[in-house]
Amino acid sequence: MYKYDPKSLKAEEFINHEEIESTLRYAEENKSNVPLLREILEKAKQRKGLSHREASVLLDCDVDEINQEIYALAQQIKKDFYGNRIVMFAPLYLSNYCVNGCLYCPYHYKNKNICRKKLTQEEIKAEVIALQDMGHKRLALEAGEDPVNNPLEYILESIKTIYSIKHKNGAIRRVNVNIAATTVENYRKLKEAGIGTYILFQETYHKESYERLHPTGPKHNYAYHTEAMDRAMEGGIDDVGIGALFGLELYRYEFAGLLMHAEHLEAVHGVGPHTISVPRVRRADDIDPDEFDNGISDDTFAKIVACLRISVPYTGMIVSTRESKACREKVLKLGVSQISGGSRTSVGGYVEEEEEDENSAQFDVSDKRTLDQVVNWLMKMDYIPSFCTACYREGRTGDRFMSLCKSGQIQNCCHPNALMTLKEYLMDYASEDTKQVGEKLIEKEIDNILSDKVKDIVRDNLKNIENGKRDFRF
Repeated sequence: MYKYDPKSLKAEEFINHEEIESTLRYAEENKSNVPLLREILEKAKQRKGLSHREASVLLDCDVDEINQEIYALAQQIKKDFYGNRIVMFAPLYLSNYCVNGCLYCPYHYKNKNICRKKLTQEEIKAEVIALQDMGHKRLALEAGEDPVNNPLEYILESIKTIYSIKHKNGAIRRVNVNIAATTVENYRKLKEAGIGTYILFQETYHKESYERLHPTGPKHNYAYHTEAMDRAMEGGIDDVGIGALFGLELYRYEFAGLLMHAEHLEAVHGVGPHTISVPRVRRADDIDPDEFDNGISDDTFAKIVACLRISVPYTGMIVSTRESKACREKVLKLGVSQISGGSRTSVGGYVEEEEEDENSAQFDVSDKRTLDQVVNWLMKMDYIPSFCTACYREGRTGDRFMSLCKSGQIQNCCHPNALMTLKEYLMDYASEDTKQVGEKLIEKEIDNILSDKVKDIVRDNLKNIENGKRDFRF
């Protein structure tokens, strides 16, 4: 019998099944307990977060008036910590070779229908140039787990290639990496290669379900996978990103598990997750989401986002093009701070002429708009699309970033940096309509910079950007 201990380094102790089951019972019993719900909400208003148990009670809350207060608080906390900035990124799929047998992923090794591909370094260059020509500055590398076809050396060489490419005014300034759990030594090598965030989705925190969904391959090892973030931090990686694939298991279980994982990282390393992702199971080759009976509605998805935001106010939240335009619009208000745009989930998808090579894609994309269309859409809702990577390049990572974020001081850097990187995008890549919308937004947002000195510097830098100079940052 494992005992719950957030400071333990054993997966089944810091993600403890009995604790989650107890939490879910407690939440069910108290979902209409108005005095307790109000007490938890009052604590949440302090902007210091909630425990997994407190947050689970709010997630289960069936009192409409309090639910409206939860949504309002989530919106306010999002605004307090992240303003109206939305960080932009794109995934880059290097290879879909994989030795695992994951039942929900078309990359599983038994799938004979999918077209297996692995990009050469020359093909990676072409993909990166295509991404730079769209305007992207931040990538998330994706690859299946295959020690023969996708060894770490291939990933490291690919990162080096990506950072080396300077095309016109384009440059990838931050490479985040989403690859399989590995060793401390390999995490050290990734850190030395200059990665931004190491991202690994748990898929499901329910051990029995996890092992059933991963019947074969190295990913079958629940403990090794779940303890990966501890090894990554031991290897010197400051920023890690966690997530669960909603729809594989009961969403309340995954929600509690995600927060327990965040609490564990804070308890052991003094730094919670840099990002939390909330993907949902989507249709793909050889995968029918209807086979998974734990799917969640858009309304439930929105409440998960809102409750995560007030529970871990300092953490970035990511929603990808798995979600529709309408769904993304809904959750942007409630807590999401990063979205992808113009994404392709196939290997080589940015260069190929067809819109999407479905036969090598990991999942169907719901939001198929171009990056320019997404940027335009965001700005018309008064969001600032940000291509900023300054914190990573200025060493504001890990506990340094978190302390600035928790104190609210990060706004002093992020808001002006967002405006300057948006200006770069408008000058180099935007359509005429997007440029006009963006120029008006920048002019309006300059007035929201509190420091007159910073305001003057930003205005000077914006003029310098118009005159051809690039890459200004605080």
